[in-house]
Amino acid sequence: MTNGKHIIAAIEIGSTGLRMIVAETAENGTWRILDRAGRPVSLGRDVFTTGIISRDSMLEALRILNGFKELLKGWKIPDHQIKVIATSALREARNRDTFVDRVALHTGFRINIVEGIEENHLMYLAVQDAIRDLKPQTIRTNSIIIEVGGGSTEIMLLHRGKMVAAHSLRIGTIRIYQQVAAALGSSKYLLRFLQENVRTTIDMLSSEMLLQSVRFFIAIGSDARLVAQRVGREESELYSVIDKEAFERFIEEHRGLSVDDLVSRLRIPYNEAETLMPGLLVYRLFLNGTSADQLIVPNVSIREGLLISMVGGPDLEVQEEFYSQVIASAVSLGRKYHFDEPHALHVAHLALKLFDDLKVEHGLDRHARLLLEVASILHDIGRYVRTSGHQKHSQYIVLNSEIFGLHRDDLTIVANIARYHRKSLPSSAHMTFTSLPREDRIIVLKLSALLRVADALDRGHSQRVADFTIEKREDTVILHSPGFHDLTLEKMGLADKANLFEEVFGYKVILS
Repeated sequence: MTNGKHIIAAIEIGSTGLRMIVAETAENGTWRILDRAGRPVSLGRDVFTTGIISRDSMLEALRILNGFKELLKGWKIPDHQIKVIATSALREARNRDTFVDRVALHTGFRINIVEGIEENHLMYLAVQDAIRDLKPQTIRTNSIIIEVGGGSTEIMLLHRGKMVAAHSLRIGTIRIYQQVAAALGSSKYLLRFLQENVRTTIDMLSSEMLLQSVRFFIAIGSDARLVAQRVGREESELYSVIDKEAFERFIEEHRGLSVDDLVSRLRIPYNEAETLMPGLLVYRLFLNGTSADQLIVPNVSIREGLLISMVGGPDLEVQEEFYSQVIASAVSLGRKYHFDEPHALHVAHLALKLFDDLKVEHGLDRHARLLLEVASILHDIGRYVRTSGHQKHSQYIVLNSEIFGLHRDDLTIVANIARYHRKSLPSSAHMTFTSLPREDRIIVLKLSALLRVADALDRGHSQRVADFTIEKREDTVILHSPGFHDLTLEKMGLADKANLFEEVFGYKVILS
């Protein structure tokens, strides 16, 4: 650290190679790239074919990571300022634990294997930073952010700048190339194969937001950046724009070429040439499903997103923007299952007021508050399946859904909170609860207790309790609600559902 500045590093272990960036950060949250490094290694080819990382690929990865370590020594970066993440290849490898352990022993790097939804979060951070001068336009229309990677395709749908859905799809260039090659497929077979797979995805996405309403098509990834360098125009150092006609023309000019011809003509490595056309065709199929007439191609990757998360963590504006997108994604999921939106949002409002006013009692942080808000919004979506026992259906739906910004551990906590918003209390017989770490079980107990009280305060789904103040006595919490409404139903609900609150916090709850 010099003059209030830090040097940090982000390393990505991807399907096609290992890549690193080194950046200098300032106290005001700004940063600039100092160095980059990257080496190809066929982790994805191994995993998507055999299910494991081969011995040769593991040794090659260790060699590259040791090289990165030596480079970082020259920058004198402390260990806590180096973040290492791995994506789909390592996520799916059966021997990933062995790989992670060997990397830790031989290099000292601690690998964080990110889920697809976490990739979406990091990519979102990178994209928003790169195209920040386009924000006034993106909040007036609908957008899609798409990255076609080696092992997966990450997609985010935004309605007027707010997150509608985020998905990680098992469509990746390496998978596609291997499947087509195994079938001895021609370029016509490749296109037919992709059309069948992408059409199903487009139909699914259109149920969440009509793709024809999308005007901003934001394409991330090395394949899109290569085309941008050839036929796009640089709007700033952070992003380029490709007209749809130029993109189509580039694909048609190169689609019939062999891998060797692509290597020669485009001067790209062989492994990139193999997967170039599958990636570009996936982009084109999604592009043709929208109304966009150009592609916006940010000159960023998941590594820049990781840097931003390291630098921007304390930035309240960045954090609140992220939280608002998480909530927008949760509301979108609720709408998909036709939830009672006024009731859900009102219960969330009441639950958050309880959380804020009783902070001394629960001692939880801002992230727990976010999980409570999401669980409150989604607590009743199980009614879509069946009203009777809907809390169990709510738990199932949340566990099997994707919410932007929440990883699998978060979703498990949210699902359990929704499960216990009514009826039985957490029990040692409930495996989804008992399998949680002790700290997470405590969070579920505290937040479920708050949600049960909030839900009781809107027992009639009529929002009669618009607000309240809290009076704490020795063994009682009294909720004073202003106005002259008949609150008999809400008092009955509270008598029925406040038992967990009394058990967890030691207070009886009375509505006055």
